[in-house]
Amino acid sequence: MVKILIIYHSQTGHTEKMAQAVAEGAKSIEGATVAMKKAGEATLDDLLAADGLAVGTPENFGYMSGMVKDFFDRTFYAAQDKVFRKPYVVFISAGNDGAGALRAIERIALGYKFKNVYAPVIAKGAITEEILERCRELGGTIAGGCLMGIY
Repeated sequence: MVKILIIYHSQTGHTEKMAQAVAEGAKSIEGATVAMKKAGEATLDDLLAADGLAVGTPENFGYMSGMVKDFFDRTFYAAQDKVFRKPYVVFISAGNDGAGALRAIERIALGYKFKNVYAPVIAKGAITEEILERCRELGGTIAGGCLMGIY
């Protein structure tokens, strides 16, 4: 069994729809379980118990949401030496291009020493069925890779 932690923040519901699709994809892999948490409720214990991490955020002023940043702030020092090469993926609901939010998450992930294992899904505007399918693929990929020991 592997556990995938999905942390996200959503004000409009767009990022939450994406998070639900990531969870569907991860759950479609036999032997994978999912813990889906709002970023403000996710804890260090959640992070340490997970085999893989999916981070979802809206793009706010060209950056990740404050709640996702808060999760990183609350867990960084205590997790730093315990999450070496933990696989992670990113999904972003963007009004612009999502590049600033992605860049910020990638920089923080370097500090944790997480390992990015799949291209991010960035929804520019509306959350379409195509975006949701890409999110399902994202979830299935991280869960499958963790289960097979690839990551």
